[in-house]
Amino acid sequence: LVSPVSVLLRLGELLPHGDFWGAIFFSFWRITLGFLAACLTGTVLAVLSSRFGPVRDLTAPLMSVVKSIPVASFIILVLIWVPSRNLSIVISFLMVTPIVYANVLGGISSMDQKLTQMADVFEVPFARRLRYLYLPQVAPFFRSACAVGLGLCWKAGIAAEVIGLPDGSIGERLYEAKVYLETPDLFSWTLVIILVSLLFEKCFLFLLDRAVARLEQS
Repeated sequence: LVSPVSVLLRLGELLPHGDFWGAIFFSFWRITLGFLAACLTGTVLAVLSSRFGPVRDLTAPLMSVVKSIPVASFIILVLIWVPSRNLSIVISFLMVTPIVYANVLGGISSMDQKLTQMADVFEVPFARRLRYLYLPQVAPFFRSACAVGLGLCWKAGIAAEVIGLPDGSIGERLYEAKVYLETPDLFSWTLVIILVSLLFEKCFLFLLDRAVARLEQS
């Protein structure tokens, strides 16, 4: 093990290099893309499942399977069909989709039925229902799903890169540090992952809260 001072000194040595920032951008872009795709897919499937029974019957077992299979198994299976450069996108997507789906579906199911019946009686347009009825009640569930999924997508995405070893990724840097016993590099890259993950989580949740608050005030 190395001291925290050695880790910080090594991190300072890595900062000026373009490859360092290139690896961060490579992983950040792909993991973020997988996360956003999972948010969209999970939300759409939850809405469809809440309205159509057959969709829920078909989707529920699939989500259970995705949640049960170990991440390493998924990575190896997906690597057969997907190039290693895009592996972290698919793995992040697969890990986060069930979380978003379950939370959003739970939020929709917990809505006050009297309000929805009132909207039906007065024939409230769908756009107004979505803005003033569905979003305020489902938003806390969606936020909770994002808070959990943000950390999970980074763990799964980096694990996928360590196994797939795409060129220019953070996972490749971690693997090289392990192979060559470069402990300061290993801890430095781990610290980078933690900092980037936390920064992205705080920024995303802040923007999400601002968007929800603006909709409620308008």
